[in-house]
Amino acid sequence: MILIQAKLVFLSQEDKQTVLDLMRRWSSCMRFAYKRLLEGYDRNTLKRDLQGMFDLNSRYVDDAIMKARSTLESAKELGRSPKRVIFGGKKLFEKLQKRHINGKAYKKLKIKWQEKRKGNLYSRGDKSKKGNLNTRIEVKENGTFLRINVGERKYVYAKIEAGYKKNKSREELLQEIAESNIPYSAELKLKNGNIYAYFAIEEKYPETKITKEKGVIGIDVNAYPDNISWAETDEKGNLISYGKISMPELSSGNKNKKEYFRWHYAHEIVKIAKEKGKAIVIEKLDIKEKGKRGDFSGRKSRRIRHNFSYKSLLSKIKTLAKREGIEVIEVDPSYTSIIGMLKYAPQYMITKDISAAYVIARRGLGLQEKIPDNYVNFLNTLTEKELEELKEHVKYTVKNKNLKRKHLKEINKAIKLIQSLESESGRVLRPLDGTSFSTYDFWRVLKVAVVTPLSPEKVPRDFSVLKELLIQGKWGDP
Repeated sequence: MILIQAKLVFLSQEDKQTVLDLMRRWSSCMRFAYKRLLEGYDRNTLKRDLQGMFDLNSRYVDDAIMKARSTLESAKELGRSPKRVIFGGKKLFEKLQKRHINGKAYKKLKIKWQEKRKGNLYSRGDKSKKGNLNTRIEVKENGTFLRINVGERKYVYAKIEAGYKKNKSREELLQEIAESNIPYSAELKLKNGNIYAYFAIEEKYPETKITKEKGVIGIDVNAYPDNISWAETDEKGNLISYGKISMPELSSGNKNKKEYFRWHYAHEIVKIAKEKGKAIVIEKLDIKEKGKRGDFSGRKSRRIRHNFSYKSLLSKIKTLAKREGIEVIEVDPSYTSIIGMLKYAPQYMITKDISAAYVIARRGLGLQEKIPDNYVNFLNTLTEKELEELKEHVKYTVKNKNLKRKHLKEINKAIKLIQSLESESGRVLRPLDGTSFSTYDFWRVLKVAVVTPLSPEKVPRDFSVLKELLIQGKWGDP
């Protein structure tokens, strides 16, 4: 999707007021449609009733219903209550409720909230109507204009200012869109008293030429520290090369700055893939943890914000890769870090982040991770006494190092799984009586049994000490 932003300059103040009135009615229509959708009304009934109620044509009403439905589905997807959605912005609304804000500050905040609540208009494109019927781009001798349908055979023209004079690329692109009659959507927004237009055009990608046939590059995005780790493999999953790109700009700065650098680092990754002729494998991120209030607040909010930021970064990598004809494969990221740190970090003497990228790459090739025999043998030799010693050691660490109780809960679960195992070889990977013990459970247990004694406070960066255990089967007191 290509998005072009432009400022609209009206020929007269009267024309601007006419469009502002249209935006106000459309915004009201969208909010009204949202309430009716919550009550179970269907699209056809709403479309018939809303036209006369808000004095809008059928296309505007249809687009308002579509936007309302999209907002409703988005709230459900995020796990938020659809009944608690506040148009105009929840944060701004909550600020307006605070009693210490008054005078000019309150007035300014209220105007901003009302602009976001009432200053909207959306119009979908239509190929059969040569682009967009309600908001059409027209090229004239004195510039590029947006023709806005404000009523029955009534139109208002606004000049499109798409950028500085020395950079006319956006305006030229809009002119090409107008002349080619390709469908485009237009969204009008009111901000600081000015009306801005956002044009969206569905992008046509070239044929995919670089696939996983010759191997892939796995990408692991890390929040602490901010960096991208990548690992290159051949078609059989063998590690060829690896690297790391630091992203300090994503940990601070304003929204626009971070957005710029997300594009910048996405370009770097795609450039590496193009030069090496390899497909890209990325994590499929799902934001599931929403905090106690369901509004992404609380102790986990920082990690969640990072997830949103990196989901945006991975989305940009996908877009740029498709433009270059590079295949992008999305995989489940579950346990990639644990498997990488225990299996490949000591084996290749690489960091846990790069080893996680390597696991992601192998998963993109459809390869399964076989559990090393020496790790299976190690767990089968743990005695009841050693398990209790491990448990007491962890309890002491949690109490004296002020660690989170969730660590102890996870470790207790892992120890119970270990205690349920029988000593016979191979028994580890099969379902046990009363216990569902999967391969992932095994890696969780192994992390607790091996990594916790080495570094109880936090996960170490260096796993070279595990090489003898992994390869030669040497171990001492657990």
